[in-house]
Amino acid sequence: MKIISADWLVICDENNSIIQNGAVVFTDKIQEVDTLNNIEKKYPNIEIEKLAKNSVLMPGLINSHIHLEFSGNTTTLKYGNFYSWLNSVIKHREDLISKANTKLILSKLSKMKRTGTTTIGAISSYSFDLDACVKSPLNKVFFCEVIGTKGDMIDTLFADFKDRLNIAKKYKSANFIPAIAIHSPYSVHPFLVRETLKLAREENLPVTSHFLESREEFEWLHKDEGAFVEFFKNFLGQEQSVTKPMEFLNLFSNIKNLSFTHCVEASSDDFEKIKSLGASVNHCVTSNRLLNNTKLDLEKLKDIPFTIGTDGLSSNNSLSMFDELRNVLMTHYDKNILEFSNVLLKAATINGSRALGLNKGSLAEGLDADIIALTLPDEIEEKEDLAMQIILHTKFVDKTIIGGEFV
Repeated sequence: MKIISADWLVICDENNSIIQNGAVVFTDKIQEVDTLNNIEKKYPNIEIEKLAKNSVLMPGLINSHIHLEFSGNTTTLKYGNFYSWLNSVIKHREDLISKANTKLILSKLSKMKRTGTTTIGAISSYSFDLDACVKSPLNKVFFCEVIGTKGDMIDTLFADFKDRLNIAKKYKSANFIPAIAIHSPYSVHPFLVRETLKLAREENLPVTSHFLESREEFEWLHKDEGAFVEFFKNFLGQEQSVTKPMEFLNLFSNIKNLSFTHCVEASSDDFEKIKSLGASVNHCVTSNRLLNNTKLDLEKLKDIPFTIGTDGLSSNNSLSMFDELRNVLMTHYDKNILEFSNVLLKAATINGSRALGLNKGSLAEGLDADIIALTLPDEIEEKEDLAMQIILHTKFVDKTIIGGEFV
């Protein structure tokens, strides 16, 4: 049993609870959270690690949506609109994938750990990132992705997907959970979606999917118009979309841990359906700015929980969750900055945990002991400012605890 204390404990629960001069008792699970004074009285024979002045303990950050296989990109890909970006990805795909070897991806994962991330939802198109994910101490929900719209290729595509999923399942452990990703409504044939989701239900696997990320996708799916007409005709010989957005969403019933990513072009009806499915929305604000020049309308979510994801370095300049949280805070300038900061810390912790089907994301008894320690540059006068100041000033963390172990 270990005990660590700090000037501030940010619990990340529904009540935005904060404990001043608090301590956490933990093994691989959190045993107790209370004031330092009470913990010292209850555990007089256990040494307590007391952190420095202006220290903060909070749950490790959960990056609910990240692509690692294009981690070799910095200045190669084109931004400004989704179609230009997609064409640049196709043009440079082989080169970028070859750059993103296990060594490079491990270096990115290591930096993520130093910037507060303890858990990722990794979307893997080819499983080229599998080795790095297995070796990393971070918690991983490893989403094997299925993609393909050509009817005569469904059996081959499904077989390839199952092979990758079966390989991932061999590494299943406490911190590596195999899962399923459906790429998007425009890129996966409905039959392939149905068969993949049938497998997810049978094995109770978490599921995620991109959904209405761009205007180009919206126009193609709703009207068979726009820039995607040229793309699908040239690359796949298709002149019509294989499904409509609501038809796509209707396929996802009875999935226990379900999330949809982006949703920036989703309608109120789409969100009502997402809500009825019990799903979360993964918010990737930097990626949406770079690829679609828009943002998720949080007002449309109503009671749908949202999480925070960085997407990948193909559509972001950083995989740091604190960088992403700052971007979200600044992008949604209509929100009260103090209240919204608390919302964002929960989105990056407990909401991410629930979306991925995990037992973490809050400093609460019985949850996994995934904890980060950080130090603010100066004193906090008002407790209500704490969440905002954490987001504004944290670049790196001082300590990272995953499953009760300092890593």
